[in-house]
This record gives sequence, structure tokens and C-alpha cells, in this order.
Amino acid sequence: MNEPVRVTLTQAQDHRFTVDFGAHLPVLVTDEEPPLGTGAGPGPLHLLLAAVAGCLSSSLLFALRKHHAEGGVIRTEASGRVGRSPRGRLRVEAIEVTLRLGVPAARVEHLDRIVAQFEDFCTVGQSVRRGIPVTVRLCDSTGAEVPGLVTPPD
Repeated sequence: MNEPVRVTLTQAQDHRFTVDFGAHLPVLVTDEEPPLGTGAGPGPLHLLLAAVAGCLSSSLLFALRKHHAEGGVIRTEASGRVGRSPRGRLRVEAIEVTLRLGVPAARVEHLDRIVAQFEDFCTVGQSVRRGIPVTVRLCDSTGAEVPGLVTPPD
């Protein structure tokens, strides 16, 4: 895992870029929202939210499988709050992530252990959390929040 992960961005037009992730992965088009860009693709904030949410989703799935538990189809929503820094620059102030299991919590074996550890497996979420507050909620298929979520210290 010491090999660096690389992506290459090439400006296509104004604030629109193509993102090359390397062999065997499709190229992605990114763009800023108007007035800077045309919104032809996800912008940097969308990509950040997708990275954090994707990593947390995979970490939850990993923890479920580690305990041989079935969580159904996981659905994750992430939102970011943007505000101004003291110097007036736009900054991501907070990220909120809600993961939803596809089954009621009562049907998930070892859920207490899964909830206690899955965030710790998330490389991206834990790294981003060093600079941006990240709030995580886990809900089951009924919408009930699963208690006991503890963010592990880094």
C-alpha cells in the first residue's frame, strides 16, 4: 500500500476537467457549477462527499461481512456545509453522512460490534475528519437510528 494513488486532470474547457484514474477505469468529467462552470459533471465538493460516503459504505459492508451479518442493500447520503473562512474564502465546514441498512436493525447479528468498529476501517473518512468535522449516523430500513456509533480516536 506504499504505492501512491494517482489521478490526472486535464482541463477541457474553462472549469471543466477530465479525470483519468488510470488503467481499466473510465474517465470522469468534472465541472464547477455556474457561474464558474456549466455543471457538466460533479464538482470538487461532490467528489469529496462521494469519497467520504463511499469509503464509509464500504467500511460498513466490510464490517458486516467480517461478522457474517446481512445488512441488505446499503444506501448512503452525504451532505456538505460550505461557509466562509475568516478571510472570506469558501471552505467545507462540515460533512454529514447517513448510512441506511436495507433491513431492520433487529435482523443484523453482532450489530453492536459492527457499529463500534466500522468507521475505523474508513481510510478516507478518518483522514478527512482530521480537518473537517464529519458526523455519521447509521439507520436501519425502518429509518430508526442505530445507537452506539462511536467515532474511534485516530
